[in-house]
Amino acid sequence: SELQRSMSYKVLEGNVGYLRIDSIPDQEVLSQLGGFLVTHVWRQLMGSSALVLDLRHCTGGHVSSIPYLVSYLHPGGTVLHVDTIYNRPSNTTTELWTLPQVLGERYSADKDMVVLTSGHTRGVAEDIVYILKQMGRAIVVGERTKGSALELQKLRIGHSDFFLTLPVSRSLGPLGGGSQTWEGSGVLPCVGTPAEQALEKALGILTLRRALPQIIQRLEEALKNYYTLVSRVPALLHLLANMDFSAIVSEEDLVAKLNADLQAVSEDPRLLVRAIMPRENSPKPEPGANEQLGTLPAVPEDEAARQALVKSEFQVSVLPGNVG
Repeated sequence: SELQRSMSYKVLEGNVGYLRIDSIPDQEVLSQLGGFLVTHVWRQLMGSSALVLDLRHCTGGHVSSIPYLVSYLHPGGTVLHVDTIYNRPSNTTTELWTLPQVLGERYSADKDMVVLTSGHTRGVAEDIVYILKQMGRAIVVGERTKGSALELQKLRIGHSDFFLTLPVSRSLGPLGGGSQTWEGSGVLPCVGTPAEQALEKALGILTLRRALPQIIQRLEEALKNYYTLVSRVPALLHLLANMDFSAIVSEEDLVAKLNADLQAVSEDPRLLVRAIMPRENSPKPEPGANEQLGTLPAVPEDEAARQALVKSEFQVSVLPGNVG
């Protein structure tokens, strides 16, 4: 029952799997309940096209569970050194590696994944967020995490009534390169947004990423059918087929990347991609109205209005030297 209170799941619109974890049990509990979790939770999410892991309310957990959870999101066939934990009281270090085998299936590395965070996300949950971000496995959306500690210990000061709470274990973070980790500073999201809006933002990102194949296909068709510099088309098509879109989280990102790469390969600054945003509250055209871009405005009946229209559209003057 405690596990049910700390974990929930559902499949959202667009076939997006959603898994919320508020407390991470230790490895022993996960091992005992592994079959149940795989059958009744994980298997229900395996058919989703993308996954949202919600850790916005996750405030506790056990270090021993980190390899277990990360392994389900890491491709099989290889093991990855995800962290090294130093414990001061015992003066020992423990290496954390992904598991060579898991019960059930791993979530496909070809599917997008988003992790939601808040200022309340702390401890072991922060380490999981940090690892998935450094692996390039997940887009982190929400707020900077708390920057808490993996393990806290409460110590009495002498024989007084005063106690000191201090961190006794820390992450050495091999995936982050050196001793700089998330502790103290927190994990920065890839896309910052208030925690209460993080899920909506994540679903928008996933909708855009789901549309990428169709967008690229239409770009390829336009280049093949219309681009005047025919000799450069094969190189552009090869570029689009091999372009890395893993960091794309907005339409602005997509437009900037496409323009930079397409123009670099084509050496043509006229080759331009832009996003057309729907105009809110724009008046609808009258039935039968000419909707082509660049059409002239309707000619008014009144002569003064006609002159004003001409002056607004044309500037006529004779320059020195009798140059029109």
